[in-house]
Amino acid sequence: MKFGEKLKDFFSARSDLCDELFDDLCDLLVEGDFGASQAVKTTDILKEQCKKEKAETLPEKLALLLEDELRKAKTPVYPEMENKLTAILLLGVNGVGKTTTAAKLAFLYGEKYKKKTILAAADTFRAAAIDQLKIHGQKLNTRVIAHKHGGDPAAVVFDALEAALSGYDFVIADTAGRMHTKSALVEELRKIDRVVEQKAGDACYLKYLVLDATTGRNAYTQAEIFHEAVNLDGIILTKYDSTAKGGVVFSLASDLRLPVAYICTGEKYGDIDIFDPQKFSREFTGIEK
Repeated sequence: MKFGEKLKDFFSARSDLCDELFDDLCDLLVEGDFGASQAVKTTDILKEQCKKEKAETLPEKLALLLEDELRKAKTPVYPEMENKLTAILLLGVNGVGKTTTAAKLAFLYGEKYKKKTILAAADTFRAAAIDQLKIHGQKLNTRVIAHKHGGDPAAVVFDALEAALSGYDFVIADTAGRMHTKSALVEELRKIDRVVEQKAGDACYLKYLVLDATTGRNAYTQAEIFHEAVNLDGIILTKYDSTAKGGVVFSLASDLRLPVAYICTGEKYGDIDIFDPQKFSREFTGIEK
C-alpha cells in the first residue's frame, strides 16, 4: 500500500476532530518519514485551522498545508531555460542513482530542449562509474570527458568545462559518493566546487543533491552534511515509486530551504520530470492516485 493510500484510509475512518485524531495523524506522518518535529508542527497548524471544520475537509487542508511547506523553500532554478553555459554538479552517497540521473538530465536537455551536453566522469574512485557513464554517453550520443581510474576528479570537471567552451550548453558532472560522513570526500567535493567557481565564470552553476526516496530520514542527514559542505541549490529525488513515502522532502523544504527540482520515477531515460509541489502534496495525502 502506498503511503498516500494509508493516509486516505486513515481520514475515511475518522468522523470527529478529537485530540486523538491529531495525535494519531502525527504518528502517521512520522511513519511517512516526516521527522518528529516537522510532524508535530504540521499537525498543530492543521489542528488550529480545523477547529470549526469537518473531518472530511482534513485531506484537502493537509494537502494545501504541505504544498505551502514545499513553497517555503527557495525557488528551483531550471537551467534548461537559461541561454548560457550551465555547469551541474551531482552529489550524493553511493547507490542513490547519481550516474543514471546524469544520463537522464542529458536526455531531458537534449530531447526536449535540444541542448548540447557534456557528461563529466568525476567519480574517479569507482572504475565502474566511469565505464557506466561512457555507456550512457554512447547510447545518448553525448560526449563524455573522463580520466583514468583514481585520477583527480576536479581535473575532470576542469577539462569538461574547457571543452564546453567550444559550443556546448551543459556540463553535467557525476561525483564520488563514498560515505558522506568521511571528511576526505567532503574536502574533495569542496575542491571540485572551487574549481567550478573559478572556471565557470559567468556560467550558471548548480549543485544538486541526489537522494533516494526510499531511504527515509537518512536522506535528511545526507542533505545536512552536503549542504554544509558546498551550499546546495536543490534536490533531485530518485526511485520515487510505491515503496517510497517521501515525507522527508517537506522537512528539507521547511528546515533547510532546499527545493526539489526534479523527480525520477523509473529506470528509463525519460523517467524524469520537473517537480510539481501541488501534485506531490496531493499524492502524498491520497487525494490523487
